[in-house]
Amino acid sequence: MPAIEQSELAALVRETRQRLDLSQVKFAEKLGVSFQSVNRWENGRTKPLPIALKQIELLLQQMGEQGADLLAQYFRKPQQ
Repeated sequence: MPAIEQSELAALVRETRQRLDLSQVKFAEKLGVSFQSVNRWENGRTKPLPIALKQIELLLQQMGEQGADLLAQYFRKPQQ
């Protein structure tokens, strides 16, 4: 997984949650984390752990076309 800046992580979390039409509380439940964790991620105070990022990646994959641009932007490995 490519390195993602903290400000980009905040945007990724927020955009994924909004595309799923979930509140921070519901998104946290879906990921198995606390509301406070999602809130801190979106506000750029902390970063999601790699396991949570993997779950976000899987959610985007499940969204199909709706999540394709975010997958490409944040999770595609750079071309060698």
